[in-house]
Amino acid sequence: MRVLLIGSGGREHALAWALAASPLCDKLFAAPGNPGIAREAECVALAASDLDGIVDFARRERIDFVVIGPEAPLVAGLVDRLAAAGIAAFGPSAAAAQLEASKGFTKDLAAAAGIPTAAYRRFTDARAAKDYVHAHGAPIVVKADGLAAGKGVTVAMSIADADAAIDAALLHDRFGAAGAEIVVEEFLAGPEASLLALVDGVNILPLVSARDHKRVGDGDTGPNTGGMGAISPAPGFTLAIAAAALDTILKPAVAAMAARGTPFKGVLYAGLILTPAGPKLIEFNVRFGDPETQALLPRLRSDLLPALIAACDGDLKDFDLRWDPRPSVSVVLAAKGYPNAPATGGAIRGLDAATTDGDTLIFHAATRQDGDTLVADGGRVLNITALGDTVAAARVRAYAAIARIDWADGFCRRDIGADAE
Repeated sequence: MRVLLIGSGGREHALAWALAASPLCDKLFAAPGNPGIAREAECVALAASDLDGIVDFARRERIDFVVIGPEAPLVAGLVDRLAAAGIAAFGPSAAAAQLEASKGFTKDLAAAAGIPTAAYRRFTDARAAKDYVHAHGAPIVVKADGLAAGKGVTVAMSIADADAAIDAALLHDRFGAAGAEIVVEEFLAGPEASLLALVDGVNILPLVSARDHKRVGDGDTGPNTGGMGAISPAPGFTLAIAAAALDTILKPAVAAMAARGTPFKGVLYAGLILTPAGPKLIEFNVRFGDPETQALLPRLRSDLLPALIAACDGDLKDFDLRWDPRPSVSVVLAAKGYPNAPATGGAIRGLDAATTDGDTLIFHAATRQDGDTLVADGGRVLNITALGDTVAAARVRAYAAIARIDWADGFCRRDIGADAE
């Protein structure tokens, strides 16, 4: 098969690594890719947002199957465009991608389907939103309704923080059209977990669990980011919790989307909070998580490509995947200044020396080649993933690899997975 992967981040590097290993994959292309992905695929100079260019390339190169990493092209309708051209693609239609494109849509669907989630209200008026916050008190959560690159959520620990978040979205246009409407919802306390599942419109194949670490600083301090690291499995995510999440969250959501005439195909990512009353939905994403994918795929012992094809073809019934029982830890190495103004252009050396065994992997998230030198080209720059017999052993491997990387502008959290040891 000739396969085209869309995207350029750490998630896409992990996907490229898995897809390239498939016996079914004769040729792998990536658009636009990155220097790490270039070791697995032929990179082509097409932006993930260039839907016309992607469709034309897929036709010209006789692509058999397209795997779409980021959410934006899914929301923009890339799967629909490819389907119209007769090209199979893994991912939801634009209509089904509303589960991520609009938090308000998802909250309304959850309410109608009886999916356990936080109480909420939707607002376009700042005064009305503030009145709601003042009536309910803090802590409280303020979310931009649309896509905001993982930065549209404020967990406000005070009313003043909530008011500022409301003003940023509705009055100061911080998130553009994505923040023209906001969702204000109840703060739920408890550990978080991520459960991703392949979905073929009807059937659901859960993957192993993971836990993201969103805040920039050790001890979950500082602002939210796109994710500073992940571990798999999520601590405390028992078989009973997994079954409850499947029965009360994933199954009702998939059934509700099918009933609407917009069946969901692709990977459905449920961000969960584990409460004493059981798992509750924080939000859905409609693509592989980042950095969760970088922790999950190194544990996968089955061929990924047939599973993605089965989801696309509506053929997941009785499908199964094998997983390495060992836990994984993936640490993000970010550029100083992230998540605000990251330092870019700094030289990165020592990556080959950092991976001394098959249980340690480095996925590129935001790098580029400057001549013969690899340099940082964004905020979250590298993902260092390690497997170990225990979480503690995996952490030792990951941080030992980081210590061997020569990059003056890099920093990372030092406590990824520490609470799971």
